[in-house]
Order: sequence, then C-alpha cells, then structure tokens
Amino acid sequence: MSLLQFVVSIVLFAVLGFGIGFIINMILRTTWLPVVLVIGVVVGALLYKKIVPGPWDAIILGCGMAGTVVSGWTIQTLRKKGYRMF
Repeated sequence: MSLLQFVVSIVLFAVLGFGIGFIINMILRTTWLPVVLVIGVVVGALLYKKIVPGPWDAIILGCGMAGTVVSGWTIQTLRKKGYRMF
C-alpha cells in the first residue's frame, strides 16, 4: 500500500464513520449505538474471515471508529445546545 492510498483511506474511513454514525443517530435517536455497531461489524468481519489485520489495517479501522465516536459526541453536543431534531 502506497502512502497516498494510506492517507486517502484514513480520511475516507473517518468521514464515512462520521457520516453513517450521524445518520444512524438522527434516525434512531440513540447516541452510542453506531459505535457498538461498528465494533460488532469489525470484530465479526475479522473473526469470520479469520485474518489478523496488519498495522496499516488497524490504523485505518481505528480512524473509522474515531469518526463514529466523534459523530456521537457531535449529536450529544447538539442535543445539549437545544437542537431537538437530533
């Protein structure tokens, strides 16, 4: 994997994690459910495929998880500030 692919993958997974987590939070009105879902999907995929992720894969998946956690914090902050649509 080249450095450019690695950097693009980090940004892509973080943005996708944030976006999907934000949408799930808005639809289901739960704050931390997307984080639990991401953990379940990642662990399930790794166990099903029976692969051990390399350091590059772990960093990329961690950035996706970080995006999901940031979406939870964002929704929580918006709710505290009075935005009831979330």
